[in-house]
Amino acid sequence: MKLSITSQAASHLQDELDLQSGDFVRFHVKYGGHSTIQTSFSLGISTEEPTKVGASSNVNGIEYYIEDSDLWYFETHNLEVDYNAATEEIEYHYEAVKS
Repeated sequence: MKLSITSQAASHLQDELDLQSGDFVRFHVKYGGHSTIQTSFSLGISTEEPTKVGASSNVNGIEYYIEDSDLWYFETHNLEVDYNAATEEIEYHYEAVKS
C-alpha cells in the first residue's frame, strides 16, 4: 500500500492544521461517511504521533501516515491525497494496485 500527498494537499493541510516540520498527520478509518472502496466507512484526519506505521509519506518535514491497523480499509488500493481548489476540500483518490 502506497500513500502519496500532492503538494497542493500538503500546503492546504499545513495551513488548515497549523503544521510545522516534525509534525504528524494520521489518516484513520472511521465508521460512517462515504467511500468508493468500503461501505459504511470513510477516512478521518488527526494530528497524533504514530504507534505502528503501515504506510507513510513525508512532505516538507511533515510525516503523513496510516497505522498498520487501518490498512484493511485499503485492501488492494494505494491512496493519493489531493486538494480540490474549486471545492476547497481534500479529496482521496484510490488506485487499484496492479498485480
